[in-house]
Amino acid sequence: DLAIITGGDSGLGRACSIAFAKEGAKLVIVYYDEHKDAMDTKQYIDKLGGECLLISGDITNHNFCKEVVNKTLQRYGKIDILINNAGVQYQQEKLENISDEKFDWTMKVNIYGMFYLTKEVLPHLKSGSSIINLSSVTTFYGDPQLIDYVTTKGAIAGFTRALARNLALKNIRVNAIMPGYIRTPMVDNMAKLTNPNNPEEVINGITKAIPMQRMGKVEEVGELAAFLASEEASYITAQGIVIDGGSTLPETMVMGV
Repeated sequence: DLAIITGGDSGLGRACSIAFAKEGAKLVIVYYDEHKDAMDTKQYIDKLGGECLLISGDITNHNFCKEVVNKTLQRYGKIDILINNAGVQYQQEKLENISDEKFDWTMKVNIYGMFYLTKEVLPHLKSGSSIINLSSVTTFYGDPQLIDYVTTKGAIAGFTRALARNLALKNIRVNAIMPGYIRTPMVDNMAKLTNPNNPEEVINGITKAIPMQRMGKVEEVGELAAFLASEEASYITAQGIVIDGGSTLPETMVMGV
């Protein structure tokens, strides 16, 4: 199979790339400008015996999304799986502090980019193909410092359900993965912003509030994505699969996990 993965150079995207490579899929990793991260990921996949095409650019540009599809078809002649993973988040204490420019950028990366690329990929998908969108458990409980980000993740959940029902008769499945706290560079950056002097204190506080008493591993998200794209998941569509160590149980949601 051929999988396109946006933001596939680091974090959850890298984990998805590696998981799919281990399953024997050929990969197209779309990333913004983190060239070293992308090359590191490619080298790792090469060591696994996998095959990977790197494409750098801005998914908020619809023409670039067309270019991604064209380059993929030129190289591999088909597209089987699309993982819409790319996303940004910026902490702000108050809604009034979110600039129009930052709001636009968060919407464009997290929503428009997903919409544009899915629109360009869709005509080339066949029965049995799979689309997987990265949402978040913040959709359920909100995050007071990530209002614009949470808004986009809720939109992704709705997009997933609507598109899944739209494509059901074509046997093209669409699902969302909704991670809770997964130990990624994004989480580490959040901890540094919250407590620059002792970010580990923030991490420890989060961990204690999770029923399983640990954060998720990126590999666990990657393996879930690989499962959702597999034949074993052929009857699963229109779902938001939560992977959060039990954090969205009602009693823990009150605690703000």
